Amino acid sequence: MSKLHHPNESLADGDDPLHLTAERAGWTYSGLRVLKLAPGESRTIPTSAYEMVILPLSGGGLTVECEGEIFSLHGRESVFSRVTDFAYAPCRSEIRIASGAHVEVALCMAKAEKKLEPFYGPAEDVVVDTRGAGPATRQITSFFTPDTQTGADRLICCEVLTPDGNWSSYPPHKHDDSPECEANNEEIYYFRIGKAGTTEYADDGFGLHRTYTGDGEIDANVTVADGDVFLVPRGYHGPCVAAPGYSMYYLNVLAGPGEERSMAFCDDPAHHWVRDSWDAMPQDPRSPMTTAEGANL
Repeated sequence: MSKLHHPNESLADGDDPLHLTAERAGWTYSGLRVLKLAPGESRTIPTSAYEMVILPLSGGGLTVECEGEIFSLHGRESVFSRVTDFAYAPCRSEIRIASGAHVEVALCMAKAEKKLEPFYGPAEDVVVDTRGAGPATRQITSFFTPDTQTGADRLICCEVLTPDGNWSSYPPHKHDDSPECEANNEEIYYFRIGKAGTTEYADDGFGLHRTYTGDGEIDANVTVADGDVFLVPRGYHGPCVAAPGYSMYYLNVLAGPGEERSMAFCDDPAHHWVRDSWDAMPQDPRSPMTTAEGANL
């Protein structure tokens, strides 16, 4: 097992299934927490050096207070049920999260210097795209990318949903400190696996993920399950493959040292030609799998 692959709850913090700081990841900027809140529970968390996006994952809605602002998030029953709303909290602030039900919520984090303003992101305004074609068709939910949200210092986030049997994060691509790369980002993959044709999670489901470098220093080909994390410090990443019968979701959290937030990437030259082949292929009608209105079942 690659040291970059962290199985479900191996990064747990008490009842919370995931607490990954930049220091624990062994790099500089990106982090991710997943909190579990019981009905009526509230949690107060200082953001410290991190700017954060508060992103509901499962269980419904919650309330977020930050810098005198109060945001009511509708949330979702699962990541396969709909596109969700979210809230942004700046560094050097404090957030209070309160739930009305059993909820899971992600705190997407990046070390930041600028203290900006908190804000609410409605689900209806989130950009949802279908990319690729044929068996490489997947959904990109761009809720917090440089093109869709400008009110951040370093943090970049998006969601990818892949129908069962399909490939995503393909062709393999990178955004690291290589001379040919325009942007340099540390990237976290947080996986959820679902039962195809439903909005339910699949404890026994699985998929595949690959990350590698041209010099062979990293060459990871791993099986990922529901709740797993994979860290990409550098190198080409992709594909992510959803096994037949199991839908795949992953939350990407990125940040890096660049003056401007960017998701620019460069493909592995050996596989770049695959993009041109998509012109002759139809897209999989199962994508997009979710919108703000609900799931495409």
